[in-house]
Amino acid sequence: MKKISLTTWIIIAMVSGVFLGWLNHEFWPTTDLKEIVGPFSTIFISLIKSIVVPLIFGSLVVGIAGHGDDLKRVGRLALRSIIYFEIVTTVALAVGLFAVNIAKPGVGVALAAASVDKTIATVPPTFAAILIHAVPTSFFDAASKNDVLQIVVFAALFGAGLSRVKGKAKETMLAFCESLSDVMFKFTEIVMKFAPIGIGAAVAVTVGHSGLGVLRNLGALVLTLYGALIVFVLVALLPVALIAKVPIKLFWKYVKEPYLIAFSTASSEAALPLAMENVEKMGVPKRIVAFVLPAGYSFNLDGSTLYLAVASVFVAQAAGIDMSIGRQLQMMLTLMLTSKGVAAVPRASLVILSATLSSFGLPLEGVAVILGVDALMDMARTSINLLGNCLASVVMARWEGEFVPRDPGLPV
Repeated sequence: MKKISLTTWIIIAMVSGVFLGWLNHEFWPTTDLKEIVGPFSTIFISLIKSIVVPLIFGSLVVGIAGHGDDLKRVGRLALRSIIYFEIVTTVALAVGLFAVNIAKPGVGVALAAASVDKTIATVPPTFAAILIHAVPTSFFDAASKNDVLQIVVFAALFGAGLSRVKGKAKETMLAFCESLSDVMFKFTEIVMKFAPIGIGAAVAVTVGHSGLGVLRNLGALVLTLYGALIVFVLVALLPVALIAKVPIKLFWKYVKEPYLIAFSTASSEAALPLAMENVEKMGVPKRIVAFVLPAGYSFNLDGSTLYLAVASVFVAQAAGIDMSIGRQLQMMLTLMLTSKGVAAVPRASLVILSATLSSFGLPLEGVAVILGVDALMDMARTSINLLGNCLASVVMARWEGEFVPRDPGLPV
């Protein structure tokens, strides 16, 4: 039993949940599955919510303060990299938002949520209200409410302040935040062991409520994501490569192995060592590779940000909430901020998605339903994360005038 992977258990749980939900919908319509198995889904969601604040705070502080010295040393490279990261991730969010509004994969799912506040997501926000709300009056008040935008603002300011501190104080606090981040990722691994039970329960309740038709929507969600990622590569990464005069065939020769590792393991961290080695062999100076690739894992998760856009609007559609374009753009701004600083490990995007849904009054039951097909989506978004960061390293080297392409058949 221990040899069965978590992904396999999730698939088994999803199939079992579908079967149980079908029986309930077809033969036991008077039986309320939400009362019988629903608590297991609720427990899983509560555990996920408990991860949000410490993980985002620790990861984002390290992502900002941990690169503070590098930012001062490389100056121009850091500024160019950050501008590039923000432009590309914004394009990724735009593509994801466009795709999910065109395909509408969530329409018809009908989440069986206990309470869905349909007014929160439809109230048009004002620019002043967004600015005022973004700044927390109390870190602990924001933490207790899981207000992710306020946590991000506080963590960013805290990280900026920490980067200006010298000596033991900085080392101690940075070590604490690194340790907190590491512990919370391990905590996430423990919680994910409960995922099959929570997911199976959520799928059973959803299918029992809506029937087997809901499965078509989950398939549509996966196809929407893959289609959006392909569009993103064609309209963003490929034009960037052509503008920067990156030799595409040579680039792919060096990047394909780490790309396949990222796709198969759903962890771009697993592919990072080989990616750094191969990008350097391609002709990118070590100092650029050493800064851009690690920084990209905090600030340039193209696939994950696109996925978050698709998944969050999918949940709104499934809950029957017609979000205004203004509200969706506000949610995209939140996603653009919250996706920074969180390592690209399997299921990490789940935490960000949960936090954002909670902030915008959307039902977290949608997360458990999405998890049933998350393994398929995780492989795609993670491999795009890696591809985007490798390309960013080459583009920065070209921008700095230091990229000298090397043929893979010749010695380095």
